[in-house]
Amino acid sequence: MFAIERYNKAQSVEDAVKLLMADPEAKLIAGGTDVLIRLHEGSSDFRSLVDINGLAVLKEINEEPDGTVRIGSLATFSEIMDSDIVNKRVPVIAEAAATVGGPQLRNTATMGGNICAGVPCADSAGALLVLETDLEIRGIDGKRVVPVMGFHLGPSRVALKQGDVLVVFRIRPENYKGFGTAYYKYSMREAMDIATIGCTAAARLDGDKFDELRLAFSVAAPTPVRCETAEKAAAGKPLSEETLKALTNAVEKDVKPRNSWRATKEFRLHVIRTLTQRVVRQAIERAGGKF
Repeated sequence: MFAIERYNKAQSVEDAVKLLMADPEAKLIAGGTDVLIRLHEGSSDFRSLVDINGLAVLKEINEEPDGTVRIGSLATFSEIMDSDIVNKRVPVIAEAAATVGGPQLRNTATMGGNICAGVPCADSAGALLVLETDLEIRGIDGKRVVPVMGFHLGPSRVALKQGDVLVVFRIRPENYKGFGTAYYKYSMREAMDIATIGCTAAARLDGDKFDELRLAFSVAAPTPVRCETAEKAAAGKPLSEETLKALTNAVEKDVKPRNSWRATKEFRLHVIRTLTQRVVRQAIERAGGKF
């Protein structure tokens, strides 16, 4: 038996906020792919649940007149993979979504849940970071918009308050137009495994030089991380092996891999360096450049 003592099904986002505020112990459940596992393991952290799974408004994927892409927090990874808007405008999100678990999990798991769980291995986090995504959140004080940069505060900790509901991911056109993007997930198994290291890159070129490089990693620090030192090492520099080597060396200042039963710190660092070169090269090629 699951240790569920109180269960409420929200009829709207506003209703979900009220239900959460009425019970300090209440937590949201959407796809349930994380929460139900925790409950099955005997966790009492989710004994009071507010179910938002039926809120269709949170599943919408659309494009605003100015080109801003909106992905509802309850859009499943399968729905994201199948979205023409996502594949045309922000394909790296679909690319990352395709690496999440297996088909059954992708049919249920949501990107909102993936991000709000706060885990360092979140497959969608790197794509959202390099696209400098905004998060629209509804809470007791109304709507607020926060950047995904800084949203992860530590392992399983995010910048949400009691009563908050993540509504939508917003990607502004200036953060995807002109960029070539790429994602690669290294895991011990080829399928249905969490990442040992995940690497995402977005490159915008100025002829045969970098105009801007954005690089992000998962499982390379206590939270998903953007690599600002490596990005600065590439800014304005030519597309050359020398530049690639310099930014690969610089990335070591941005990451803090750790030892675990899955991989040693040294092995993770080797994978980080290898993926930096592989994924940045692919992003450059997709931006129309070459070495």
